[in-house]
Amino acid sequence: MAFDDYIKAQKLAVKAYKAATSRGQYPYLPVLDDLLQHADVEGEVRLGISNIPLNQVIGTSTAGRTRAFANNFMPLLEYGSEFSAKWSHLVDAQIEEGIHDAIKVYEFMNKYYVVEGNKRASVLKFFDSPSILADVTRKVPKKTDDLEVRIYYEFMDFYDITKINYVQFSKLGNYPKLIESVGKGPDEEWSDDDLMDFSSFHTAFYRAYKEKGGAKLTNMTCDDALLYYLSLYPYAESKNMMSDEIKKNLDKIWSEIQLLQDDDSVELLMDPTNEGKTVKKVINMIMPTKKKNVAFVYDKAPSTSDWVYGHELGRLHLQENLGEIIDTHVYVTNDVSDNSENILEDVCNDGNEIIFTTTPQLIKASVKVAANHPDVKILNCSLNSSHATVRTYYTRMYEAKFLTGLIAGALCYNDKIGYVADYPIYGEAANINAFALGAKMVNPRAKVYLAWSTLKNFNVNNFFKERGISYISSQDSLTPENGQRKFGLYVEKNDDRKNIAVPVYHWGALYEQLIKSIFEGTWKIDDSSDKAINYWWGLSAGVIDIIYSNNLPTGIVKLVELMKNNIASGVFNPFTGPITDQNDILQLDIYKILKPEEIMTMDWLYNNVIGNIPDVDDLIDSAKAVVTLRGLDASIHAAGKPSLL
Repeated sequence: MAFDDYIKAQKLAVKAYKAATSRGQYPYLPVLDDLLQHADVEGEVRLGISNIPLNQVIGTSTAGRTRAFANNFMPLLEYGSEFSAKWSHLVDAQIEEGIHDAIKVYEFMNKYYVVEGNKRASVLKFFDSPSILADVTRKVPKKTDDLEVRIYYEFMDFYDITKINYVQFSKLGNYPKLIESVGKGPDEEWSDDDLMDFSSFHTAFYRAYKEKGGAKLTNMTCDDALLYYLSLYPYAESKNMMSDEIKKNLDKIWSEIQLLQDDDSVELLMDPTNEGKTVKKVINMIMPTKKKNVAFVYDKAPSTSDWVYGHELGRLHLQENLGEIIDTHVYVTNDVSDNSENILEDVCNDGNEIIFTTTPQLIKASVKVAANHPDVKILNCSLNSSHATVRTYYTRMYEAKFLTGLIAGALCYNDKIGYVADYPIYGEAANINAFALGAKMVNPRAKVYLAWSTLKNFNVNNFFKERGISYISSQDSLTPENGQRKFGLYVEKNDDRKNIAVPVYHWGALYEQLIKSIFEGTWKIDDSSDKAINYWWGLSAGVIDIIYSNNLPTGIVKLVELMKNNIASGVFNPFTGPITDQNDILQLDIYKILKPEEIMTMDWLYNNVIGNIPDVDDLIDSAKAVVTLRGLDASIHAAGKPSLL
């Protein structure tokens, strides 16, 4: 029996050896001593005896026995040697009573390297054991800015409060997110019951994930997928699920899981796909068929929210222009809550075939409901979201902000311009920087003073008054019930305000073109990619514009119209180098143009901006949910960022 097992294990070793050499990879076990020659270790910590995950036991401490094993820990030496006899004896011991003696290992960067007990580890791997008893000593690397080291330090913090050693993430920030997903505080220790519950859930998820073929997914770990799963199926309802139940949920969202492995999983569609059909032709083509029901899901009533009011105008435009082929319906969630998912389920069950959810906070509910209703087209108004079942849409507002920056730079008399931003989320830095670039293009001395309306204990009005700032760029729209005039670009002197220019969203034009793409069939053309679809349209698609005062000087009007046409036609891009940030670092070389993905995710500010990108902890509570979901990683700005004041 032991002979047969050794021969089987040896065949697995030879197969792994050949596969590694054919790919030009090292075919034997990694050696920790070799790795440490290129690493800076600042100390050791003895963790004691515990069960460690066998899949994380990957090598040996020294080179002594490394060539006796292939890189899968299976034995390479021929049967009949002393080595094979000892290995076979351990097989008998495992079958008869189990291997109980602890091996000795070093843990380094969440991987284990055997000091004593290589053959015990090999035999248990052969029997596909999930864990092995080990006496563990951790080698702690020096803290650096290296991504893997930063993730490892997060793991060590996680281990300190949980003593869990089997969770592995590939992304920074995932260990704190897991703690939050389980419902624990960042420094709260886990009880024995907590650990048993999580271990049971983790085992069930791992089995379901493995059955789905998760081992074939690259650039991600099982736990990356687990964390995403918990964002849709909360831990409180998932922790008691059996593996079969989890697999049913994974079946629904598997396309979403697959996107996680690709860092370039979002395809930006910068302009509408146009097959040349007019609205009238589209209407004539489908008039014999039944009207489609189109739903708009708002988190607030349009009368109380500037943002929602803009989308409501878009819905009314859609109803007016395509009313012969669609009927539109409005649903309000009254802020985003756990009930949002139930409301979206009702929206689907009401027969709506196309659904627009108009706030980023509804993205998770949209994804979960879309998985249950694959025939319903759900779109969410957000930026840089990677989802297979839900498409997202947004506007390139930075193009219009550049134009208002031109106007502000030309008009300001003391070279000081105010800029009010709300949330530090994807796309906001682009808006700020485009405005600042426009101002500096016409006025090299112009400085843009940045104020965040969502900061704790911060008064925007006082901030500008104390600095003698009269020309201010503020929010881009108002509800009819809001009588104040602090929107767009305005000038304020002695409490007298005059509006100069305002960027505008033409949501109606965007919705109309998206609906047309569904009827024309270009929706399916867009879907030919295996990436998530993000519509990010701008001046060229007619979904944004700028309106300015009739009192604006003629020369400035001519300049703005010229630049608007150049941007819309693709002749000019606001983000054309050279561009230097606040720390005098060249972000873009001369004549180079930032890629759309770089514009969307930029997390730095132009060199004439006075201010910073705040951390989420600096914001009021109502803003934290938005920023946590779609926010920039403000922690990377902690070093050397200029003061807001």
